[in-house]
Amino acid sequence: MSPFDHLHLDIPRSNKPRLVIIGGGFGGIQIAKSLRKANFQIVMLDRHNYHTFQPLLYQVATAGLEPDSIAESLRKIFDNHKDFYFRMARVTGLNPEKKTITTLVGELSYDLLVIANGSKTNYFGNRELYERTFPMKQVPQALDLRSHMLQNFEQTVMTQDLREKDRLTNFVIVGGGPTGVEVAGALGELKKHVLPKDYPDIDFNIMNLHLVDGGPRLLAGMSDKSSKKALEYLNKFDVKVSLNTVVKDYDGQKVTLSDGTVIPAKTVIWAAGVTGNIIDGLPESSLHKGRIKVDEYSRVVGVDDVFAIGDIAGMLSDEFPNGHPMVAPVAIQQAQALGKNLVHQSTADWKSFKYRDKGSMATIGRNKAVVDLPKFHFGGFFAWMVWMFVHLMSIVGFRNRLVTLSNWVWNYMTYDRGTRLIIRTFIRKKSHKPSDSL
Repeated sequence: MSPFDHLHLDIPRSNKPRLVIIGGGFGGIQIAKSLRKANFQIVMLDRHNYHTFQPLLYQVATAGLEPDSIAESLRKIFDNHKDFYFRMARVTGLNPEKKTITTLVGELSYDLLVIANGSKTNYFGNRELYERTFPMKQVPQALDLRSHMLQNFEQTVMTQDLREKDRLTNFVIVGGGPTGVEVAGALGELKKHVLPKDYPDIDFNIMNLHLVDGGPRLLAGMSDKSSKKALEYLNKFDVKVSLNTVVKDYDGQKVTLSDGTVIPAKTVIWAAGVTGNIIDGLPESSLHKGRIKVDEYSRVVGVDDVFAIGDIAGMLSDEFPNGHPMVAPVAIQQAQALGKNLVHQSTADWKSFKYRDKGSMATIGRNKAVVDLPKFHFGGFFAWMVWMFVHLMSIVGFRNRLVTLSNWVWNYMTYDRGTRLIIRTFIRKKSHKPSDSL
């Protein structure tokens, strides 16, 4: 008998139309906030009871921050919202004809449905990579990586096998986008400033960092100038960057690249892309390349009273033939636009969505970052300060901002990380990512 067998979604009836939001990410939070004073009963469903600030997950994984610095309780965020209900439940399917959704704890009817459940790690159908690598999409995954990394160094000081030392201290990061670049920079800082103090009996010259990307340059979504600058910064951390190269095989002990290179490594971090987290029940005509097709008003094509925003939504246009970038600003802006439209009774008053690209950025360690703005690009210390300010102000919750800032100040002044604790030992299981599928 499942522990969920006697549970069900019990939402009080209301004379207001019920708007159900699937997902408590950037888009889900913003649409709920936008409709706070509107005439809706709002129900939010998420498999976690917290919102995660995903741009800083890599800092949790590399012992820079604790998870509660970048996560905030969804109930706390909306504790002053009237006629708002949150339920911790994983949505498994939907029935647009009956206007119901199915979860692991029962069904729920809706009048309007907003799908904002984001994306999942894309393994391109490779089962071995799914089973043996570390993704960077959820807090538990970041904590698994952190424990695994620290366990590797604890094992390194206890083995005399040089080949095993090699496997334990080599790290391969797959994907040269912002996540991959930032993880590589954070590991470079650990190698240079932090780990030698913790493990003085390890010669850290044996620790090698590899960044592998299938494209011709890093940060493909940013300017060529930022790409070159990021490569220059990574070279200062002795990160070995392999471009136009893909991972052909990984057996848990060694990585084989498409150029024939074999890297002994027990740690492979997968940051090679994401795909939409599709929910069963939508017709094939509503899907496009792993995303849900929507019109310029975020309405799901071919389905009534269902909307999609953020990473999951593919709003196709001449400017964005494959949909908008899968980044937080898109989700937030789409949620804001949809919220304004839903307030109007008549769709004749609705306005189509126009994305305003305010720029993009990535950091590669202390004093090193790149920023692309619409009219100019810059890097270095000032870019790093801009990156910190933007991310700090984007974190949900004043306490989280304060804790994150204090951690960053401490790290900067002491060249130290205060969270190098193995709280829960990581043991790899055959499928240690039950909520993240191929």
